[in-house]
Amino acid sequence: MVALTSADRDYALGLGRAFGGAILFGLPLLMTMEMWSLGVTTHAWRLLLFLVLNFWVLVVLSRFGGFEPTSSLNDDLLDALAAYAVAIAAAACVLALFGLIRFDTPLNEWVGMIAVQSVPASFGAMLARKQLSTGDSRNDEDQAARAEGYGGQLFLMLAGSLFLAFNVAPTEEVSLVGFKMTPWHSLALVAASLLLLHILVFAIGLSGQKQRPHGYGIGRLFLVYSVPGYGIALLVSLYVLWTFGSTDGQNLEALVGSTVVLGFPAAIGAAIARLVI
Repeated sequence: MVALTSADRDYALGLGRAFGGAILFGLPLLMTMEMWSLGVTTHAWRLLLFLVLNFWVLVVLSRFGGFEPTSSLNDDLLDALAAYAVAIAAAACVLALFGLIRFDTPLNEWVGMIAVQSVPASFGAMLARKQLSTGDSRNDEDQAARAEGYGGQLFLMLAGSLFLAFNVAPTEEVSLVGFKMTPWHSLALVAASLLLLHILVFAIGLSGQKQRPHGYGIGRLFLVYSVPGYGIALLVSLYVLWTFGSTDGQNLEALVGSTVVLGFPAAIGAAIARLVI
């Protein structure tokens, strides 16, 4: 019998935590009926494009807060692949336990369901080390330092927006709320989203949040961080809605309304990304 090295044991533990993180982050959507149908109804090429883009988000996320410390692009690529593999395995196991995929389930249906569910689960797998272990303080500091630049901050906002928007987008309530809102409601929601993003990032001192850069006043912070962050949240929201076909056949007013509605949780995700990444 070949003895495992310390590095092998650490990696095996990391994979175990990744599996737990995948279930923890993915379970709310694994038990959501809309997500089961989206795996069947989502356009195959749109879903494939989303999976590819999500993979590259995971690659960068690995550098900032992956399930093991990395030092090169190859390491980040391998960890992103591992996170996806763990997410697929976790999603398949849970869906099978729920009886949603069986031996007689058509291939395209179970592939689609697992593919859709693997996105939130992959985030959980990638972030498992920080969330489910005590971690290595020096490695955590190194990863945190990588995210301190302006580009790193905007990327974390994108990742947080993507995760939370994906959790809300499958529900029909997004379109329903957008339909019920008047233009004044939409403008108020835009203002509230911007204000909450700014407050959560800079004003109330949540653990892990961004410290105010030296020499930045409130106005400059708002223009340089909060406005671009909300813009990212809106773009992510629009893209997720397009992926799921929620933009098809909508007029401009309905499209703007749905995007603004989904942009609200996406902005919250952008603001609190540092809490989990």
